[in-house]
Amino acid sequence: MFLTISTTGTPERPATDLGFLLHKHPESAQAFSTSYGTAHVLYPEASAERCTAALLLEVDPVALVRRSKGKGGQGKTADAALAQYVNDRPYAASSLLAVALSTVFSSALRGVCKARPERAEEPLALRVEVPALPARGGPDLVRKLFEPLGWTVGVESVALDEQFPEWGESRYVRLVLEGELRLAQALRHLYVLLPVLDDAKHYWVSADEVDKLLRAGEGWLAGHPEQRLITSRYLSRRWSLTRQAMQRLELVRLADADDTDVEEIDNAVDESTDTEEKPVPLAVRRREAILDALRTSGAARVLDLGCGQGQLVQELLKDVRFTEIVGLDVSVRALTIAGRRLKLERMGERQASRVRLVQGSLAYTDKRLKGYDAAVLSEVIEHLDLPRLPALEYAVFGSARPRTVLVTTPNVEYNVRWETLPAGHVRHGDHRFEWTREEFRTWAERVAGRHGYDVRYVPVGPDDPEVGPPTQMAVFTVQETPKAAEKTEKAEKAEKEAAA
Repeated sequence: MFLTISTTGTPERPATDLGFLLHKHPESAQAFSTSYGTAHVLYPEASAERCTAALLLEVDPVALVRRSKGKGGQGKTADAALAQYVNDRPYAASSLLAVALSTVFSSALRGVCKARPERAEEPLALRVEVPALPARGGPDLVRKLFEPLGWTVGVESVALDEQFPEWGESRYVRLVLEGELRLAQALRHLYVLLPVLDDAKHYWVSADEVDKLLRAGEGWLAGHPEQRLITSRYLSRRWSLTRQAMQRLELVRLADADDTDVEEIDNAVDESTDTEEKPVPLAVRRREAILDALRTSGAARVLDLGCGQGQLVQELLKDVRFTEIVGLDVSVRALTIAGRRLKLERMGERQASRVRLVQGSLAYTDKRLKGYDAAVLSEVIEHLDLPRLPALEYAVFGSARPRTVLVTTPNVEYNVRWETLPAGHVRHGDHRFEWTREEFRTWAERVAGRHGYDVRYVPVGPDDPEVGPPTQMAVFTVQETPKAAEKTEKAEKAEKEAAA
C-alpha cells in the first residue's frame, strides 16, 4: 500500500517544515513494525520549494489472516479458503493503511508539533495521492465524501485489464486530493474515509471504535452530508454502534445548530466592504463584557445559571482567578454537550477541581447555589414565561444571594437593525418576550430594590444612538447595609410564609 503527501513552500516558510509536522526527518528513511507488516516513511523529494512524504506499507497476508482468526476480522471467508491468502490487502489502500497512518503519524494526527506549533495551525497547500484505492461506490462516491471537506478531487477508475477494455472497470480508483487544509485535518479525513471507501475492516469492530470515529471526525463529520453512510461503513454496519455514534453526532450537531440559531441574528452586522476587518460576533462580545464585569467585581467563585452548552464556562476556565465555576442548567442534554465541550473526562485533576456541572431549575430555591461571589444569567430570563419570572428572581437574588449578579438580555429596540429578522419576530423561537431598554430597567430597579442590590447598566455591542445596543446587561451589586439586610430578611420571611 502506498500514499504520498506533498506540499509547497518558500525560502522563508520552506516546504520541508512538513518533516517537523510529521515528526519524521526528510533526510532519513524510517521503518516501523506493525501487527501486519512493516510501515516505511521516506521522502522522494525534499526542498524548500516542494516536499513529499511517502508512506509505504508492506503487508504480510499470512500474518493478516492468522491474526484475524477467531476475532471476527474480515480476513477469512467461509466459501473459499484460498481467498484469505490471495486478496488485495497488500496492494490497495484500506483500513490497514489507515491504522498505519494513525500509528506512524500519531502526533501529526492530533495536530501536535512542538518544533513548529504555528505551522501545525496553518492551512498548507496539500496534495495527497493514493495510486490504488478500493472504492465501493465508484468515483461518484469518492467525490461525495471528499469534496464537502474542501478537497479538489481527481479520481480515475482503474480498468480490470487495459488489454481487454470490454471487461469494464474494476472497483479500484486512482485518487488525487488537492486543497488548503491543516495537515491534521487531512490525516483525519484519510484515517476515516479510506476504510469507508473499502467498506471493510481487517479487525473486529468493538465499542471503542465509536470514540475513535468521533475523535477523528471532530469538526467535520457531524455536518457531513454523507454522515450516515460514513458512520455505518466505518463501524462495519454494526447497527448498535452506528446508532450510538449517530446519537452522539446528533448532540454535536444540535449544539452547533443551537449556537447558530441563537447567534445567527445576534451575529448579523451592517453591510461592509470586503476590505473591512471581520466584525467580532455579538456572542463573543457578550462573553467579553461578562468576563470584564466579573473581573472588576473581584469574584473568584462564579455561578453560570442557565449555562447551556458551556461556552461561558469554557471561557471562565481559561482565567485562573476564577477558582470555582458551577454551570447549572435544566437541560440534561445541554449539560452532556457542555461536558463534551469542556472535555471533562480528559481534564487534569487540578483543572477538574475548579469546575462542576449540575442539573437544576431556577424556578426553585437551591441550597447548592448559596455562598458564591457572583452569578451570571446570560440570555436566560427571556426564555421564561413572565409569570414564572418572580420565582427565578427570588431563587437567585433572595435565596442564593451572590454579591454580584449579571443579567444580559436582548434589546428588542435593536431588532429593526437586523435586516434578516421579519418585523414583529423575536430573535429566537424559544424567546417568551424581549424587552425595550425602559422595560428592562424597570424590572431591574424593582428586583434591586426588593432584594437589597444596587444596579448599573452596561451596553453590549455597538451602541446605536437611536435604538441602543443589541444586548443590554444589568450589573447588580449587593448593598452591604443593615437596611438592605433587613429588606432581605423580610423578603425571605414572606417567601417562607407563602410556601407554608
